[in-house]
Amino acid sequence: MAAISLDTPFNIPIEFELAQWHHRVLAHLIDFVVQVVYLISMSYVLIGGLEFREAQLGFVLIVLLLPTLIYPVLCEFLLQGQTIGKLALGIRVVSLDGGEPELTQYLLRWFLKFFDWGFLIFVLFWGNGALGFFWLIGGSLVASIVLAISAKSQRLGDLAARTVVVRTRTKIGVEDTIFIAINEQAYQVTYPEVMRLSDRDINTIKSVIDQAHKTGRHEICQRVALKVQDVLQIQSTLYPYQFLEKVMADYNYLSTREH
Repeated sequence: MAAISLDTPFNIPIEFELAQWHHRVLAHLIDFVVQVVYLISMSYVLIGGLEFREAQLGFVLIVLLLPTLIYPVLCEFLLQGQTIGKLALGIRVVSLDGGEPELTQYLLRWFLKFFDWGFLIFVLFWGNGALGFFWLIGGSLVASIVLAISAKSQRLGDLAARTVVVRTRTKIGVEDTIFIAINEQAYQVTYPEVMRLSDRDINTIKSVIDQAHKTGRHEICQRVALKVQDVLQIQSTLYPYQFLEKVMADYNYLSTREH
Protein backbone atom coordinates (compact mmCIF):
# COMPACT_ATOMS: atom_id res chain seq x y z
CA MET A 1 0.00 0.00 0.00
CA ALA A 2 1.39 3.44 -0.98
CA ALA A 3 2.70 5.61 1.83
CA ILE A 4 3.72 9.24 2.10
CA SER A 5 6.11 11.01 4.46
CA LEU A 6 5.00 14.51 5.46
CA ASP A 7 7.30 17.02 7.12
CA THR A 8 5.72 18.65 10.18
CA PRO A 9 6.36 22.24 11.34
CA PHE A 10 8.92 20.72 13.75
CA ASN A 11 10.82 19.21 10.78
CA ILE A 12 9.87 15.69 11.90
CA PRO A 13 8.59 13.43 9.09
CA ILE A 14 5.38 11.50 9.79
CA GLU A 15 4.33 8.58 7.62
CA PHE A 16 0.75 8.17 6.40
CA GLU A 17 -0.82 5.56 4.18
CA LEU A 18 -2.33 7.17 1.11
CA ALA A 19 -6.02 6.52 0.59
CA GLN A 20 -6.56 4.00 -2.18
CA TRP A 21 -8.21 5.21 -5.34
CA HIS A 22 -11.27 2.96 -5.03
CA HIS A 23 -11.80 4.11 -1.43
CA ARG A 24 -11.89 7.72 -2.58
CA VAL A 25 -14.33 6.87 -5.37
CA LEU A 26 -16.62 4.94 -3.01
CA ALA A 27 -16.48 7.76 -0.46
CA HIS A 28 -17.46 10.24 -3.14
CA LEU A 29 -20.34 8.03 -4.26
CA ILE A 30 -21.62 7.79 -0.69
CA ASP A 31 -21.48 11.57 -0.33
CA PHE A 32 -23.22 11.95 -3.68
CA VAL A 33 -26.02 9.63 -2.52
CA VAL A 34 -26.35 11.64 0.71
CA GLN A 35 -26.73 14.84 -1.31
CA VAL A 36 -29.24 13.31 -3.72
CA VAL A 37 -31.31 11.89 -0.85
CA TYR A 38 -31.36 15.34 0.74
CA LEU A 39 -32.47 16.96 -2.52
CA ILE A 40 -35.26 14.45 -3.12
CA SER A 41 -36.54 14.42 0.46
CA MET A 42 -36.47 18.21 0.84
CA SER A 43 -38.12 18.65 -2.56
CA TYR A 44 -40.95 16.41 -1.40
CA VAL A 45 -41.28 18.28 1.90
CA LEU A 46 -41.20 21.78 0.41
CA ILE A 47 -43.13 21.24 -2.80
CA GLY A 48 -45.30 18.26 -1.95
CA GLY A 49 -45.83 18.53 1.80
CA LEU A 50 -45.68 22.28 2.44
CA GLU A 51 -46.95 23.08 -1.07
CA PHE A 52 -44.51 25.85 -1.91
CA ARG A 53 -45.37 27.31 -5.29
CA GLU A 54 -43.61 29.41 -7.95
CA ALA A 55 -43.75 32.51 -5.76
CA GLN A 56 -41.45 30.83 -3.26
CA LEU A 57 -39.23 29.18 -5.90
CA GLY A 58 -36.20 31.26 -4.91
CA PHE A 59 -36.51 30.19 -1.29
CA VAL A 60 -36.94 26.56 -2.31
CA LEU A 61 -33.81 26.65 -4.46
CA ILE A 62 -31.78 28.18 -1.63
CA VAL A 63 -32.97 25.53 0.83
CA LEU A 64 -32.18 22.79 -1.69
CA LEU A 65 -28.98 24.17 -3.17
CA LEU A 66 -27.08 25.82 -0.33
CA PRO A 67 -26.85 22.84 2.07
CA THR A 68 -25.98 20.55 -0.84
CA LEU A 69 -23.21 22.86 -2.04
CA ILE A 70 -21.61 23.43 1.36
CA TYR A 71 -22.04 19.84 2.57
CA PRO A 72 -18.50 18.68 1.64
CA VAL A 73 -16.60 21.63 3.10
CA LEU A 74 -18.84 21.86 6.18
CA CYS A 75 -18.40 18.17 6.98
CA GLU A 76 -14.65 18.24 6.45
CA PHE A 77 -14.27 21.30 8.66
CA LEU A 78 -16.45 19.95 11.48
CA LEU A 79 -15.32 16.31 11.26
CA GLN A 80 -11.58 16.99 11.00
CA GLY A 81 -11.15 16.28 7.32
CA GLN A 82 -13.93 13.74 6.85
CA THR A 83 -17.32 13.67 5.16
CA ILE A 84 -19.85 10.92 5.76
CA GLY A 85 -18.37 9.02 2.83
CA LYS A 86 -14.78 9.45 4.02
CA LEU A 87 -15.82 8.46 7.54
CA ALA A 88 -17.40 5.26 6.22
CA LEU A 89 -14.30 4.34 4.18
CA GLY A 90 -11.77 5.31 6.85
CA ILE A 91 -10.00 8.11 4.98
CA ARG A 92 -9.31 11.73 5.86
CA VAL A 93 -7.95 14.96 4.42
CA VAL A 94 -4.73 16.21 6.03
CA SER A 95 -2.43 19.12 5.29
CA LEU A 96 0.95 18.46 3.70
CA ASP A 97 2.55 19.48 7.00
CA GLY A 98 0.87 16.49 8.67
CA GLY A 99 -1.70 18.47 10.65
CA GLU A 100 -5.36 19.25 10.18
CA PRO A 101 -6.01 21.63 7.27
CA GLU A 102 -7.11 25.19 7.91
CA LEU A 103 -10.52 26.45 6.82
CA THR A 104 -8.99 28.24 3.83
CA GLN A 105 -7.53 24.94 2.63
CA TYR A 106 -10.89 23.19 2.94
CA LEU A 107 -12.56 26.04 1.04
CA LEU A 108 -10.00 25.99 -1.76
CA ARG A 109 -10.20 22.23 -2.39
CA TRP A 110 -14.02 22.45 -2.24
CA PHE A 111 -14.18 25.40 -4.66
CA LEU A 112 -12.10 23.52 -7.23
CA LYS A 113 -14.46 20.54 -7.16
CA PHE A 114 -16.09 22.06 -10.21
CA PHE A 115 -17.92 18.96 -11.47
CA ASP A 116 -20.20 18.88 -8.41
CA TRP A 117 -21.06 22.55 -8.85
CA GLY A 118 -21.86 22.05 -12.53
CA PHE A 119 -24.10 19.07 -11.83
CA LEU A 120 -26.21 21.01 -9.33
CA ILE A 121 -26.45 24.06 -11.58
CA PHE A 122 -27.56 22.04 -14.61
CA VAL A 123 -30.10 19.96 -12.67
CA LEU A 124 -31.61 22.59 -10.36
CA PHE A 125 -31.50 25.74 -12.48
CA TRP A 126 -31.79 24.39 -16.02
CA GLY A 127 -33.65 21.18 -15.25
CA ASN A 128 -31.33 19.28 -17.55
CA GLY A 129 -30.47 16.06 -15.74
CA ALA A 130 -28.75 14.47 -18.75
CA LEU A 131 -26.37 17.38 -19.22
CA GLY A 132 -25.79 17.49 -15.46
CA PHE A 133 -24.76 13.83 -15.35
CA PHE A 134 -22.57 14.33 -18.45
CA TRP A 135 -20.80 17.18 -16.70
CA LEU A 136 -20.47 15.13 -13.52
CA ILE A 137 -19.01 12.09 -15.30
CA GLY A 138 -16.68 14.19 -17.44
CA GLY A 139 -15.44 16.20 -14.47
CA SER A 140 -14.98 13.05 -12.40
CA LEU A 141 -12.93 11.51 -15.22
CA VAL A 142 -10.65 14.56 -15.36
CA ALA A 143 -10.28 14.48 -11.56
CA SER A 144 -9.42 10.76 -11.69
CA ILE A 145 -6.74 11.36 -14.32
CA VAL A 146 -5.13 14.14 -12.26
CA LEU A 147 -5.30 11.93 -9.17
CA ALA A 148 -3.69 9.01 -11.03
CA ILE A 149 -0.74 10.98 -12.40
CA SER A 150 -0.12 12.97 -9.21
CA ALA A 151 2.83 11.73 -7.15
CA LYS A 152 0.81 11.99 -3.94
CA SER A 153 -2.56 10.92 -5.37
CA GLN A 154 -3.88 14.47 -5.24
CA ARG A 155 -6.68 15.91 -7.30
CA LEU A 156 -6.67 19.51 -8.52
CA GLY A 157 -8.15 20.87 -5.29
CA ASP A 158 -5.58 19.01 -3.19
CA LEU A 159 -2.71 20.36 -5.27
CA ALA A 160 -3.93 23.93 -4.89
CA ALA A 161 -4.76 23.62 -1.17
CA ARG A 162 -1.64 21.59 -0.31
CA THR A 163 -3.65 18.72 1.14
CA VAL A 164 -3.66 14.95 0.69
CA VAL A 165 -6.14 12.17 1.50
CA VAL A 166 -4.83 9.42 3.80
CA ARG A 167 -6.11 6.33 5.58
CA THR A 168 -7.24 6.69 9.15
CA ARG A 169 -9.62 5.16 11.68
CA THR A 170 -13.27 5.13 10.67
CA LYS A 171 -14.62 6.50 13.91
CA ILE A 172 -13.99 9.90 15.40
CA GLY A 173 -13.90 10.25 19.13
CA VAL A 174 -12.17 12.27 21.77
CA GLU A 175 -9.03 10.20 21.24
CA ASP A 176 -8.82 11.49 17.64
CA THR A 177 -8.76 15.16 18.60
CA ILE A 178 -6.27 17.41 20.35
CA PHE A 179 -8.63 17.69 23.31
CA ILE A 180 -8.05 15.80 26.55
CA ALA A 181 -10.46 15.28 29.43
CA ILE A 182 -9.06 17.16 32.43
CA ASN A 183 -10.13 17.38 36.05
CA GLU A 184 -10.11 21.18 36.25
CA GLN A 185 -10.39 21.39 40.02
CA ALA A 186 -7.23 19.37 40.66
CA TYR A 187 -5.29 20.25 37.53
CA GLN A 188 -2.07 22.24 37.79
CA VAL A 189 -0.40 23.83 34.76
CA THR A 190 3.30 23.03 34.42
CA TYR A 191 4.11 24.87 31.21
CA PRO A 192 2.08 28.10 30.78
CA GLU A 193 4.38 28.91 27.85
CA VAL A 194 2.43 26.43 25.71
CA MET A 195 -0.02 29.17 24.78
CA ARG A 196 2.65 30.47 22.43
CA LEU A 197 1.92 27.40 20.31
CA SER A 198 -0.92 27.29 17.80
CA ASP A 199 -3.71 24.75 17.36
CA ARG A 200 -1.78 23.51 14.32
CA ASP A 201 1.33 22.94 16.46
CA ILE A 202 -0.67 20.99 19.04
CA ASN A 203 -2.35 18.98 16.30
CA THR A 204 1.08 18.12 14.93
CA ILE A 205 2.24 17.00 18.39
CA LYS A 206 -0.85 14.76 18.58
CA SER A 207 0.02 13.27 15.18
CA VAL A 208 3.59 12.60 16.34
CA ILE A 209 2.37 10.85 19.50
CA ASP A 210 -0.06 8.72 17.48
CA GLN A 211 2.68 7.87 14.98
CA ALA A 212 5.09 6.86 17.74
CA HIS A 213 2.43 4.69 19.36
CA LYS A 214 1.56 3.04 16.06
CA THR A 215 5.11 2.37 14.82
CA GLY A 216 6.99 2.03 18.11
CA ARG A 217 9.46 4.67 16.94
CA HIS A 218 9.52 6.78 20.11
CA GLU A 219 12.68 8.59 19.04
CA ILE A 220 10.50 10.97 17.03
CA CYS A 221 8.89 12.04 20.32
CA GLN A 222 12.32 12.90 21.67
CA ARG A 223 13.15 15.03 18.64
CA VAL A 224 9.84 16.89 18.82
CA ALA A 225 10.12 17.33 22.60
CA LEU A 226 13.55 18.91 22.20
CA LYS A 227 12.23 21.19 19.46
CA VAL A 228 9.25 22.29 21.58
CA GLN A 229 11.50 22.96 24.57
CA ASP A 230 13.79 25.04 22.38
CA VAL A 231 10.91 27.05 20.91
CA LEU A 232 9.29 27.68 24.30
CA GLN A 233 12.66 28.08 26.08
CA ILE A 234 11.76 25.62 28.81
CA GLN A 235 13.33 22.49 30.29
CA SER A 236 11.75 19.26 31.46
CA THR A 237 12.82 16.17 33.36
CA LEU A 238 9.90 14.16 31.99
CA TYR A 239 10.32 11.48 29.37
CA PRO A 240 9.69 12.93 25.87
CA TYR A 241 6.38 11.06 25.48
CA GLN A 242 5.17 12.28 28.90
CA PHE A 243 6.38 15.80 28.19
CA LEU A 244 4.43 16.05 24.93
CA GLU A 245 1.28 14.72 26.58
CA LYS A 246 1.71 17.28 29.38
CA VAL A 247 2.13 20.06 26.81
CA MET A 248 -1.13 18.99 25.16
CA ALA A 249 -2.93 18.81 28.52
CA ASP A 250 -1.70 22.26 29.58
CA TYR A 251 -2.73 23.72 26.23
CA ASN A 252 -6.21 22.22 26.47
CA TYR A 253 -6.70 23.40 30.02
CA LEU A 254 -5.53 26.96 29.35
CA SER A 255 -7.45 27.21 26.05
CA THR A 256 -10.66 26.15 27.83
CA ARG A 257 -10.19 28.71 30.59
CA GLU A 258 -9.58 31.50 28.06
CA HIS A 259 -13.04 30.86 26.62
